[in-house]
Amino acid sequence: MDYKKKLEELILTVIRENGSDLHLGVGKVPAIRVAGELVFLLKHPVLTKEDVVGILSEILDKTKIAKFMEDLEIDFSYDFRGEARLRGNAFFQKGLISVALRLVPKVKSLEELHLPPIIADLARKKQGFFLVVGPVGQGKSTTLSAMVNLINNEQARHVVTIEDPIEYMFTPNKSIIDQREVGIDTKDFYTALKSVFREDVNVIMVGEMRNPETIATAVTAAETGHLVLSTLHTNNASQTIDRIIDSFPGNQQDQIRLQLASSLLGIFSQRLIPRITGGLIPAYELLLNNNAVSNLIREKRTQEIDVIIETGMESGMIDLNHSLIELVRTGEITIENARQFSLNPKGLERMI
Repeated sequence: MDYKKKLEELILTVIRENGSDLHLGVGKVPAIRVAGELVFLLKHPVLTKEDVVGILSEILDKTKIAKFMEDLEIDFSYDFRGEARLRGNAFFQKGLISVALRLVPKVKSLEELHLPPIIADLARKKQGFFLVVGPVGQGKSTTLSAMVNLINNEQARHVVTIEDPIEYMFTPNKSIIDQREVGIDTKDFYTALKSVFREDVNVIMVGEMRNPETIATAVTAAETGHLVLSTLHTNNASQTIDRIIDSFPGNQQDQIRLQLASSLLGIFSQRLIPRITGGLIPAYELLLNNNAVSNLIREKRTQEIDVIIETGMESGMIDLNHSLIELVRTGEITIENARQFSLNPKGLERMI
């Protein structure tokens, strides 16, 4: 079999069907994800071990294949003809190889992504710590890419991204953009973050906060005149703050709490909801740090942050239920999907 041709055919299918992901596995037919739903490509034969290894060998060089066989899993990115980019993960299950590939869309504007204008205001800040949070596959990286792109098109700044792997490729415009991939350009997130203090950086985009050392360094960078953008796999703003603080040993929690209270710009939590007309559209929650929020963080009263968001809409904050209801009102999503994605269904019902 011509595995390069097979891989290209499958990727083109994802693009043609407006899909987001491609799944390959030994003993399975290929599958793609379209608008959140898996679609099995039944016209394709079941993949053998030789097929999956052959396709994977078109993506990874011999060194990475050897590392995959040793570590049993690997993250990677793949450039398709210079026309599209995919990020992927290969792993073993029941002793057999599976591969998941996600199509990285072209960098879009905040308007194209249906994100609120206040996100642009946050991207224009000179310093502070801003997080985009949510479960896997909810568009966090896409939102960060739009923020970086806005900075690139508007301001002369030095932007360094630290990613594993690199997803969106930026073409420098008014800014200098240096993209560093963990495992290729740097040892790890923490090492790369320590280096930025000697690289005359204005904006730092960290693909993911994976450990306390990375979080502590990122918060320190935000305190010392940098704009730091990153992500966490958390559900909402209050949970994000608790997750950050709880990741540190008890004797360090007061220090990180004080740093977070002073350096945090905001936390944006998003979900991609199926649209009635097809495709996906974001619903979101936005916490903006102000004196009231800072005090709640310092005083260990993060459970009250949800109330601050609900009552802070005049200052630019956004409550998830209000976002969902607005999407229902404008005919973008169904009330059933609003109920499914709400983190406070009882509160949502009171608004209907």
